[in-house]
Amino acid sequence: MHFETHLRRYLFAGGIAYLANILLGLFGEAFVRSTLIVAGDAMATASNIAQSPGLWRAGIAGDLVMQLLDIPLIVLFYLLLRPISQPLALCATILNIVQTAVLAANKLTLLAPLLLAADYLGPAAVSPQLHAALTQFAVNLHGHGFAIGLIFFGFTCLIRGYLIVRSGFLPATLGILLLAAGVSYLINSAALLFAPALAGMLFPWVLLPSLIGELALSLWLICRGIKLDVWQARLRAMQQPASLPA
Repeated sequence: MHFETHLRRYLFAGGIAYLANILLGLFGEAFVRSTLIVAGDAMATASNIAQSPGLWRAGIAGDLVMQLLDIPLIVLFYLLLRPISQPLALCATILNIVQTAVLAANKLTLLAPLLLAADYLGPAAVSPQLHAALTQFAVNLHGHGFAIGLIFFGFTCLIRGYLIVRSGFLPATLGILLLAAGVSYLINSAALLFAPALAGMLFPWVLLPSLIGELALSLWLICRGIKLDVWQARLRAMQQPASLPA
């Protein structure tokens, strides 16, 4: 199988893709949206987006590249972790696919402010107050859609973290960090959806474990890879037919 014979190359490429995803996520959230969205000021937010459509579109484009890169990463982690437990690796795969689909569809909410700023639906067609209110609604809707998607990714991280701890071919510390990342995603999403006031107090520090865990894993795949002999032994054990009881 090509994956098995060129595993180190796939892991290196996967680590690069994972790191690119992290950087693109930081670009979209920390640079684009944090720059243009003014908390508590819908008028300023609408004005900023209308005056910087190129930057806003760059954030959307970066997010969509993230979702595209998710696809090979999902396949990579399934093939890498299935020798430990194929059912759990498959479960993490399905959860990750749902997360990617939700986040990709959620980009429509980020296009709404651009459509509102267009001439046919902009300030010339509606009052500035309504334009700002609709823009803020779209921005808030994106935040909640993002939180829903990250619920699925939080459970993905929990499963993958558990499998990494059990693997023997990756450091257990990486698995523990990924478990912490999953918990941080779930806490952040639950707070945003069910306790918005608490979410405002926790964000962005609640997501620091996720940044550390995912960054550590991506860099490890790039710089160190895995213990290939242990992974191959795991794979052979998985491929051996189960012996029938006497």
